[in-house]
Amino acid sequence: MNVKMDQQTSDACDLRFGQVGIACVRVRRPDAAALCEELERRVRAAPQLFSRAAVVLDLSHLLNLPDDGIVDALLEAVRSAGMLPVGLAYGTSATEALAQRMGLPLIAKFRAAYEPADGGSIAPPATNAATAAAVAAPAPVPVPVREPVLSPTDTPVGAQRHEGAVRSGQQVYARDRDLVVTGAIANGAEVIADGSIHIYGSLKGRAMAGAQGDIKARIFVSDFRAELIAIAGHYRVFEQIPKDLEGQSVQCWLEGEKLLIAPLK
Repeated sequence: MNVKMDQQTSDACDLRFGQVGIACVRVRRPDAAALCEELERRVRAAPQLFSRAAVVLDLSHLLNLPDDGIVDALLEAVRSAGMLPVGLAYGTSATEALAQRMGLPLIAKFRAAYEPADGGSIAPPATNAATAAAVAAPAPVPVPVREPVLSPTDTPVGAQRHEGAVRSGQQVYARDRDLVVTGAIANGAEVIADGSIHIYGSLKGRAMAGAQGDIKARIFVSDFRAELIAIAGHYRVFEQIPKDLEGQSVQCWLEGEKLLIAPLK
């Protein structure tokens, strides 16, 4: 009897950790009304990306940590805008104490895929994703640029290859390396790499290169129809692809804090 009960209990669930798409809302000033207005604008502009998107609230760019009441108002502003706050970004010991009082997890490191750093902001690196005057960048939380990861033999790690299509809802992540995809990326699918991304097929979903902050990463696509592209947290969302880029072979790169796209000659 006990054995049977133990088996039933052990089969109740699986618990795993993995890459998840969480945008970062980096608050620039503790103004709940302004935050809500900016995030609502983001949701209206790209509802498929931002409506009910999981976000982390980053308070690290404020001069002083807000009190519990203000933080509660900021969290409610995120909810009212149509997004779902899931925790606070790691900061100081005071932030940790605040997270405990608010009953929220403290997230030390995550992929802020929809957070731009060049004016737009889902609030933050306010994404990402990857946000605005009240907040900044769905660009990912700024992370120090990593040195190339080397294998035990001191040779560069080769690119990760994904053969075939990436289906809607599927995510492919290349950690510490480039990613090469020989197939189409469907709407609602994500391909992510700490290095550059090479797509030999149609990109209809999202491609995020330089996920750990590599500003030199690039994205190469043979058939450009993307929902979103991002490099090192800087992103662009497309409700409509510019006519001169739609279906074209393109490359995407950062120039300063500007994400540029140009047809491949």
